[in-house]
Amino acid sequence: MRADHLTELTSAAPDFFADPYPAYQSLRAEGPVRRIRMPAGEAVWLVLGYDAVRAALGDTRLRNDIRHSAEFDSDGGYAIGRNMLQVDPPDHTRLRALVSRQFTARRIAELEPRIRRISAELLDAMAPAGGADLVDAYAFPLPITVICELLGVPAADREAFHRWSSAIVAVTDAEAAMAGATAMTEYLTGLIEEKRHLAPGEDADLLHALVRTHDSDGDDGDRLAPDELLGMAFLLLVAGHETTVNLLSSAVHLLLRHPDQLAALRADPGLLEGAIEETLRYEPSAQIAAYRYTAEPVTLAGTPIPRGERVVLSLAAANRDPARFADPERFDIRRDPAVNRAQLAFSHGIHHCLGAPLARLEASVALPALLDRFPDLALDDATAAPEWRPSLLRGLRTLPVRW
Repeated sequence: MRADHLTELTSAAPDFFADPYPAYQSLRAEGPVRRIRMPAGEAVWLVLGYDAVRAALGDTRLRNDIRHSAEFDSDGGYAIGRNMLQVDPPDHTRLRALVSRQFTARRIAELEPRIRRISAELLDAMAPAGGADLVDAYAFPLPITVICELLGVPAADREAFHRWSSAIVAVTDAEAAMAGATAMTEYLTGLIEEKRHLAPGEDADLLHALVRTHDSDGDDGDRLAPDELLGMAFLLLVAGHETTVNLLSSAVHLLLRHPDQLAALRADPGLLEGAIEETLRYEPSAQIAAYRYTAEPVTLAGTPIPRGERVVLSLAAANRDPARFADPERFDIRRDPAVNRAQLAFSHGIHHCLGAPLARLEASVALPALLDRFPDLALDDATAAPEWRPSLLRGLRTLPVRW
């Protein structure tokens, strides 16, 4: 098959969302770069091999700014403001430096006691029922509470925010995604305006800190423009909970589907890091990296791609490339975490996920807390097929469990 042959995934969309890995495996066997039509209907160049994806993530000829697309007018523009995933250096360098100044390792580490308290409170509320949808009762409320408290989103607004977020990342309903983006834009614009009128020190949340960064005096250029502030609020809130919801629910689902692995983890808590890293490799929350666009004609893994083309880097396919990971279709928490740290679930290079330490921290607290509280945790129906959200962020709709 020629690399420019257009492989259709649209007709197989339901099966693709249920289990995309056979499709990735088949495409990758024909070459690390393929021309496909995505489930949403757009034609793209899909990069699947680990080496090719990792190299492409650092290739400066591939740009994140949509204005490099040959179809920019029909592609549209930025979703909600402008964020780090939608710009290139030097803008990206400046934005990441401004956000990193506030989103520090120390600030993340200081969240651990609060994460432990939230986990305990959720488990206390779950325990009497003897069973629950783990997504709704635990995997969602933990990270949404953490990120919203960190950024200063009122508790009463979090359910609505999650609905908008879910609509935006879905790929099957463009109208709902547009409505969600409109509602979230209006909401975040209002929230930012509220933060703008707080006095310094009146509120210590991250969003207020970013607003103050935008409002700071000086002529050195170190400030967030209004559209950048909106975009960063959107990115931090959505990425700060959607991916962790999926990490937690996928980890529990995989452990319950692999009782030998769960038994090993219960017997040796030292395998926790391996369980988290293997989940990230085996079932990454983000199936693909943010779209790239060819700023000039390029050749990726021997495949020529014209200027202005859309390139999709499949993190999920790369993470199951047998050329990089031995027996990649096997879920094995005993893999060396140092080896698994090479997985690309959080991307690579300058766009490596800023929130990766927070996601790992939440998982390292939430998983053992759940397993310790419910030693007989089990799937409510082990024969039922899992239902995955139709989204480029791979996550379960529900995870019914009992104890």
